[in-house]
Amino acid sequence: MAKHDEPKWLSWAKELQFLAQAGLTYTKDPFDKERFTRIREIAAEMMAEGSGLSVEQVKGLFCNEVGFQTPKLDTRAALFDDTVRILLVHENDGRWSLPGGWVDVDQSIAANALKEVREEAGLEAEFVRLIALHDWHRRNVRAAAWNVCKAFVLCRPLGGSFKPNTETIGIGWFSLEALPPLATEKNTQEQIALCFAAHADPNWVPPVD
Repeated sequence: MAKHDEPKWLSWAKELQFLAQAGLTYTKDPFDKERFTRIREIAAEMMAEGSGLSVEQVKGLFCNEVGFQTPKLDTRAALFDDTVRILLVHENDGRWSLPGGWVDVDQSIAANALKEVREEAGLEAEFVRLIALHDWHRRNVRAAAWNVCKAFVLCRPLGGSFKPNTETIGIGWFSLEALPPLATEKNTQEQIALCFAAHADPNWVPPVD
């Protein structure tokens, strides 16, 4: 099974959810709204049956968006020190990741990446260039109820120091040969290797899934 494959029931549930949300967004007919609402409920019931979650849990995760459905957007910032080690933040569960997270509604990709570096690592930084745009299902998570576009960006550290926060418990600088246990749903070893390659190449051309 290819890494980006997913169970058929999940593909069907996601497509039903997409069609229902689009219908609810654009239809003016009250009877069609009832039909699209029911289709959305069926999608949630399928998801619950396959995932083991309750229908109400699935609805909370899966059926609360409005407007035309698009992938979620996540940023990951790659910063390097003078010895060409990459910055990783220590997650609460003991694993490590590039600083990053969901893009806030009022932020651009670059601005959000710098905000996450400040919040999770305590560092100020400046945006340098885009490293890659990756599809989450192809690279990180095989099956999920939503699609995610991951933007990896190269940033230059300007100074600062780690400050205690609710998301991370520390930071560290690592060579590619000595990476700690990674939160692979956020960044894999291959994605971090790509960051090293982009840092070394001033003419880097970002790959886009």
